[in-house]
Amino acid sequence: MTLDTAINYLPGIGPARAKLLETELGIKTWLDLALTFPYKHIDRSRLYKIRELTSDMPFVQVLGQFLSFEEAGQGQGRKHRLTGHFWDGEMFLDVTWFHGISFIKKSVKVRKDYILFGRPGVYGGRLSVIHPDLDNPEQMTLSKMSMQPYYSTTDRMKKAGMTSRTMERFTSTLFSKLTYTLPETLPSYLIERLHLMSFDKALRAAHYPTTADELAAANMRLKFEELFFIQLVIMSYARKRQQERIGKKFARVGELFNTFFHRYLPFPLTEAQKRVIREMHADMKSGHQMNRLLQGDVGSGKTLVALMVMLIAIDNGCQTCIMAPTEILAEQHLQTFQNFLKDMPIRVELLTGNVKGKRRKAIEEGLLDGSVNILIGTHAVIEDNVQFRSLGLVIIDEQHRFGVAQRAKLWSKSELVPHVLVMTATPIPRTLAMTVYGDLDVSIIDELPPGRKPVRTMHIYDNQPEQLYRGVIREVEAGHQVYFVYPLVKESEKLDLKNVQDEYVHLKEVFPQYRISMVHGKMKPSEKDAEMQRFVSGETQILVATTVIEVGVNVPNASVMIIQNAERFGLSQLHQLRGRVGRGAEQSYCILVSNFKLSAETRKRLHIMTETNDGFEIAEADLKLRGPGDLEGTQQSGIAFNLRLANLGRDGQLVQLARDTATFVLDADPELQAPDNALLLRHLQELRKEHRDWSQIS
Repeated sequence: MTLDTAINYLPGIGPARAKLLETELGIKTWLDLALTFPYKHIDRSRLYKIRELTSDMPFVQVLGQFLSFEEAGQGQGRKHRLTGHFWDGEMFLDVTWFHGISFIKKSVKVRKDYILFGRPGVYGGRLSVIHPDLDNPEQMTLSKMSMQPYYSTTDRMKKAGMTSRTMERFTSTLFSKLTYTLPETLPSYLIERLHLMSFDKALRAAHYPTTADELAAANMRLKFEELFFIQLVIMSYARKRQQERIGKKFARVGELFNTFFHRYLPFPLTEAQKRVIREMHADMKSGHQMNRLLQGDVGSGKTLVALMVMLIAIDNGCQTCIMAPTEILAEQHLQTFQNFLKDMPIRVELLTGNVKGKRRKAIEEGLLDGSVNILIGTHAVIEDNVQFRSLGLVIIDEQHRFGVAQRAKLWSKSELVPHVLVMTATPIPRTLAMTVYGDLDVSIIDELPPGRKPVRTMHIYDNQPEQLYRGVIREVEAGHQVYFVYPLVKESEKLDLKNVQDEYVHLKEVFPQYRISMVHGKMKPSEKDAEMQRFVSGETQILVATTVIEVGVNVPNASVMIIQNAERFGLSQLHQLRGRVGRGAEQSYCILVSNFKLSAETRKRLHIMTETNDGFEIAEADLKLRGPGDLEGTQQSGIAFNLRLANLGRDGQLVQLARDTATFVLDADPELQAPDNALLLRHLQELRKEHRDWSQIS
């Protein structure tokens, strides 16, 4: 039998279990099962007596017998449960099941020895264990079970009697059938260079290690391999693009750029802004397509950099386009560009869903005859009837808001593929950037313009509203504006959280002297834009909103951001919301309002917000706390990989080692044609079937 064998051919797994494994965990073959790793290992070398147990212990095991069972809760509205009375010769312990009861009643016998393993707790005022593992002591050698694996299972699996212990039995059976040495998956020169454990030993030890050190070495080998092949795919795509994608050559920095730089630049560029402009110009004059990610914290001056790069393109006879995710953000870009350019001979146009009739026709004609130099728009710019005479540079703002295929439509509007700049105000941790955005070159603006005052962030509890309201009055009376942000649009029966609609009514009663706007995602776009515009223009002093305002809203006069139920938001989202203030010269404030009952992790999250304004530091902390799956946009990059073992939040050094190793391999053998690299080439070809090359349009 080989690892390609269908899972239903493993003893103990019939058709029903095979179907459940495939449906719930995606396990179709023996290899799939071998690559379904335990989420933890627990030392099971010691037996406890019931008198030694306390409710704060993690996992324990006890040798004893069930003397009786009782069933309860079968009536309407009552929770069905089975309770067994477990006796170790001295004391009793309650053992309770809420699922798989019929299976337990058939399989567990009274007055028969069992080793019971589980987490002790208190249920109904009595010490108990819920859903333990039960083992036959005659078949279990404690010394061999010192590092027992634990596997994740779903509710459907548990209800069918398939627990972690069941999965462990399947895995144990699997490895007992694999009596041969599993073939290697990495070239021997890499294994020797990096002192890696063999694939065969690593796969077995990841499930059944003899020591903690052996488990660490096995995990390191398997995590490295996982990350290495991701980097190999990404870097091979990127190199292929660099070699094959010819880009328009913007050789000169011309009159428009120099005029703007010397006469219209509103303030001196920071060194970081100068550096990224040089990086982009080097790309655009190389003859190859630029494909670059521009990261910059809120307020770092990305828009000014984007405009100056556009001027280089226009000086070289090309048109440019910037696509934004919302009409508000697109209109803001238009206003900002017009303020920057003043009376310079550059035609800037805005194209959104609201631009129709003669106005739209004039813009489309201007794009075709080349008289429109800069087009700013929403999804409207990718419509088929929008065509350019000579599109040379495309900028995607907050690019994670657009699907990959949507962005691809823009590139098709140019005979020669345009240079591509994608921008984000959401700082991306280095390890995530190397993986999810690893096929893009990265520029970072890591410096704020001079004169900007850092936003002061405070955490208060929701039992201090009067103090909060006094602060709001102080700021509004000083001529400033205030945001109130809530997690919900309307009241929820399940969640005890504040909501926009109720609080809008409440705040109108608290502040009858002020005008208040409300925006949320369930409003019609036209209504939302109108309310937002009232706040932008200063007609209203307070904006009550959900997180729809977290990106792109620029109101320099707004000085206070109040985030209610701040415990419900992630770090990166809190930072984005905070970035809506502090955009003027005045001191600004971010007030995080939360419930008093907070978990340790939530307190840590809110504490980080009060300690630093550095978006990259916050993004790294967010990745460590929540993992990459929760970070916005990771599935929109075009290259998304499901990691089985590696964790981008905790395995940063391994990500770097994987990237360095992929670079080493491709530098020596770009096409992987050497006999030593036959394994890598075969694996790379398989991965390319699964992951389409979106690198030229990311």
